[in-house]
Amino acid sequence: MVREVDGRWLLVSVTTAGAAPSLRMQVWRKLKGLGALYLQQSVCLLPDRPAVAAAVAELGERVRSDGGQMRVVHIEVVDAGERRELAGEMTAAIDREYAEVLERLPSLFGELEMETKRGRAIFAEVEESEADLERFRSWVAKIDARDYFGAPLGERARAELGRASDALAAFAAAALAGEDADGTGTSV
Repeated sequence: MVREVDGRWLLVSVTTAGAAPSLRMQVWRKLKGLGALYLQQSVCLLPDRPAVAAAVAELGERVRSDGGQMRVVHIEVVDAGERRELAGEMTAAIDREYAEVLERLPSLFGELEMETKRGRAIFAEVEESEADLERFRSWVAKIDARDYFGAPLGERARAELGRASDALAAFAAAALAGEDADGTGTSV
């Protein structure tokens, strides 16, 4: 369910000319990490929310201290249709990110299934799969943080992540049972 769209936005303009070459990439990554919708090169919009505004202000200080320029203007988009269009563009981008998670998450299920069939439900495989699951959790958390309007695929991505957690718990239990059966496990 897409959330209601507030009319308050941050219009951000950045110039890194004359600054360290790495600044441009750092600024782009930070703004994209916040979910920025680029209107043109170096000009983007973000929802005007306290946490976003604070992050943008911090970025502005860094840009200026590193020799660049950044201007942040608080604007009000009064036309409801325009607000919905802006939110729709942002939501579509977020849905593409969730779709990529959903496209890649089956590899974790496949790995657990393959190792189970091979009789390799062992501690080392549990650790490896835990690391994989943690990467997915971190990825989804980052997407969730910039999902300002409730992208439709978000709920499904979180549900699949929960299912992956359950599958890993079952795999870990099988690994523990296997070690106990071999006499290599320890009593806890």
